[in-house]
Amino acid sequence: MAQPKMMLVTPPGGYFAERWSHGVMMPELGILYLAAVLEKEGFEVSVLPSHVLGMEEADVIGEVEGYKPDLVGVTCTTENRFESFRLVTRMKEACPETLTIIGGPHPTHTAQDCLANLPNLDMVARGEGESTLFELMQALKAGGEERDLRKIQGLSFRAQGGIVHNEKRTRVRDLDDFPMPARHLIPYEKYNFTMDVPGIGPLPACNLMTTRGCPFTCTFCATPTNWGRTVRAHSVARVVDEIEHCQETYGSKAVWFYDDTFNVSRKRMYALCDEILERRLDIHWFCEVRIDLLDERVLERMREAGLYYMGFGVESGCERIRKEVILKKFDRAQARKIVDWSHKLGIITNPFYIFSHPTETWEDALETIDIMEEFKGKTTPTISIMHVYPGTPLEKTAKDLGVLPKDYSWTVERDPRVITLPAAQGHVPLFVHKLKWSQICELMFRWSFIGGRHYSIWKKIPRVLRSIRSRGDFKRYAIMAAVYFRLKIQAKLRARKGPKCPANSLNVSQRKG
Repeated sequence: MAQPKMMLVTPPGGYFAERWSHGVMMPELGILYLAAVLEKEGFEVSVLPSHVLGMEEADVIGEVEGYKPDLVGVTCTTENRFESFRLVTRMKEACPETLTIIGGPHPTHTAQDCLANLPNLDMVARGEGESTLFELMQALKAGGEERDLRKIQGLSFRAQGGIVHNEKRTRVRDLDDFPMPARHLIPYEKYNFTMDVPGIGPLPACNLMTTRGCPFTCTFCATPTNWGRTVRAHSVARVVDEIEHCQETYGSKAVWFYDDTFNVSRKRMYALCDEILERRLDIHWFCEVRIDLLDERVLERMREAGLYYMGFGVESGCERIRKEVILKKFDRAQARKIVDWSHKLGIITNPFYIFSHPTETWEDALETIDIMEEFKGKTTPTISIMHVYPGTPLEKTAKDLGVLPKDYSWTVERDPRVITLPAAQGHVPLFVHKLKWSQICELMFRWSFIGGRHYSIWKKIPRVLRSIRSRGDFKRYAIMAAVYFRLKIQAKLRARKGPKCPANSLNVSQRKG
């Protein structure tokens, strides 16, 4: 076979985080790493970010037909999996000779489910895909016989005897072995990727991932199962080289560090800040940290090196939930210190909270409202309902408790036994167990009031209506609307009563569901 070529595709539409839904998108580092490795090894590769280009499925099919790749890879998250599945199906129908493969965090843990239920899907890349795709392209060049495919770690595929799952892919130890992500293969300017820095305004930005893996054990998180518990890191010099490359090539003046735990090593954190300062880089950046690994001295150094915005998981205000259910071992006093230090240094803090943990009661959830109230004015909180992702300890808990059926298939878009909220939370199963749906809705809207967000239900209505497919969907959205309007009416009544009305008259701690 002549030198094979590959097309890597992000499907149209799909679910994207709320912060990226207003005309600003973040380049997909995962497929850009894959493309960079294939290109380095001499293979022809094309990247098609169809969501950024405003393409429909038919447009993508046209691009595939014109490019004539031997292999099409579609990235797949749990949120956008159905867009990926539909695209693979249509591509195979239009181009039956083209091999189809999906990869990413979702199929890594659902390869059997995907291949068993998606007849137009040929292969799944599990885990880190750089070496897997390179070896697959080599095998295709040699003829693509089954005995060659069976040698490729991390590959699942169809064979005459059924579905084959090769052994797990050995993770790359030295991330510096990979070239920089192939940003030159995408229309970078169309992403309009900017970060709004206070006092300066929107700045052209880039995103970097400097580590893979997380040593911690948060039960809802897929990172340890996807990337491993051992943290592997790019060298400090390589990280700053990439920042400079993005500055010089794309005019970047801000950086979104996409690491799960940016401050996992105190020594490395100091070294990185020192390197940025020594090279005199004028850069503003965001990162996500673990607060029990952070002290004031390190934070001061990070601020000096350009940190202006920082996210961290508080998850719950209830110590029992945090320590016994999530397995995060810090206390409220540590969170308070981080908020106070950051506020003093002028760093924006974005604490993450989740409602509807396993065993969480109404009283437990009110402790989260309480800590949000305490930090009001000092933080910009983010909240979500607990999501269930494949491969996590929470998935097992969900099946044990009946939140997910034992026979649940991630390929079934509308399973009436599972609660989803695609218009607001993405197409991911929600963990709804102890708390009533009306209570969860009230907690979510209370967050919007605490955070100073003027949440408009009207903007959501068209998307909500399109997502309703069952009586259960209609009922859940109706309850959500009723709760929203009740709270808004209460707020207006409180405003009319003026200062005589207790300041906490809307506080859900006075209600019992």
